Amino acid sequence: MSFRISYAPPADDSLAKLRDGETFRAEMARTLGLDPYGHGSSAVKSERDRREATVAGAIVLYYVSGSVLIVTVVRLVPLP
Repeated sequence: MSFRISYAPPADDSLAKLRDGETFRAEMARTLGLDPYGHGSSAVKSERDRREATVAGAIVLYYVSGSVLIVTVVRLVPLP
């Protein structure tokens, strides 16, 4: 079972500025798309479905919608 990855407008803007956005999207699908609760992610403020993880050199803040199998990235911060 895999999750669809969607990007909120602020995260989509950051994604557009990444040097290799296609590699980032592929890594997201391979990691968080398969297991959004794994990959070293952690809950934010004790909310199970509000999470953050580091993926392909970026910090990703996202929400998991388990009932519809969607991971929504709300913030994307590339590491220097």
